[in-house]
Amino acid sequence: QACTFPCQCPSQPLQCPAGTSHVLDACGCCKVCARQLGELCSLHRPCDHHKGLYCDFSKIHRGSGICLAHEGATCDLLGKIYLNGESFQPTCKLQCICLDGAVGCIPLCSDDLRLPSPDCPRPRRVRVHDKCCEEWVCEEGSDNDLGTAMAVFREDPAQKPELNNLQENCLVQTTAWSACSRSCGMGISARVTNDNPRCRLEKETRLCMVRPCDFPMGKTKKGKKCVRTPRPRQSLHFEFSGCTSARSYRPRFCGSCWDGRCCTPELTSTADVEFRCPEGDSFHRKMMFIKVCSCHYDCPRDNDIFLATYHRRMIGDHV
Repeated sequence: QACTFPCQCPSQPLQCPAGTSHVLDACGCCKVCARQLGELCSLHRPCDHHKGLYCDFSKIHRGSGICLAHEGATCDLLGKIYLNGESFQPTCKLQCICLDGAVGCIPLCSDDLRLPSPDCPRPRRVRVHDKCCEEWVCEEGSDNDLGTAMAVFREDPAQKPELNNLQENCLVQTTAWSACSRSCGMGISARVTNDNPRCRLEKETRLCMVRPCDFPMGKTKKGKKCVRTPRPRQSLHFEFSGCTSARSYRPRFCGSCWDGRCCTPELTSTADVEFRCPEGDSFHRKMMFIKVCSCHYDCPRDNDIFLATYHRRMIGDHV
């Protein structure tokens, strides 16, 4: 199948199922939905190489093939065996993939929180018939319920909050950032805030790196609280799901403690980082930058999405 130039791609944004990567076709022109394990493939319908799949043209003729996975370990989940590279849904709320013996899942239902507001003083999540995910509904409440909802809005005698002016009268409430999900390498930190136009509690995330996984864990001298937050000698580019930060940084990292306690960030800041990907895409993510580290006994546990060691991940998949 010949390529035609200049490229002519659909004007509509690409809509792919959850967990399906956007990849360039063989002509390097248009982003298409990657074909999954066992599906037919071609030069214009490539397989999902982010999941270790390739198009085998030996079994089917006329320029078509079938997506197969490179050799890798299978996955055993709840007594059922899944092949390497296979996507599956153990429940209607999860989309999962087997990647060389590790299972990774993404939620198909929103986990947003809803704060009581004047237009919805008693929000409640309910199950809807024939729908997998629960949805928010607003119940009619009494005047007492409205008073409770107004507690998150500023009390200004000169101007009462109006339904169409929620953000101006919203009393912003934000939790502290959670501990980084990984003790080394790139992880995720989260918090809950209602600092948005609808004054609704929502989950916000940022990338975080306490230290690189090849960071030298030397012991500190007795009496010191924590290794002085060291900086790399040379600036480095952050890597996230196969994409690289557009600019280089010299971030601080946390070292180790002489008495075996955990050395983790105590004071941090958040900045916007741009990532650029090999296929031409770019995106922005909030990222944690460490200012001060401290020692303590409340050591965070590994909370990586994959139920395996840190080095097993989806290579290059940023979608």
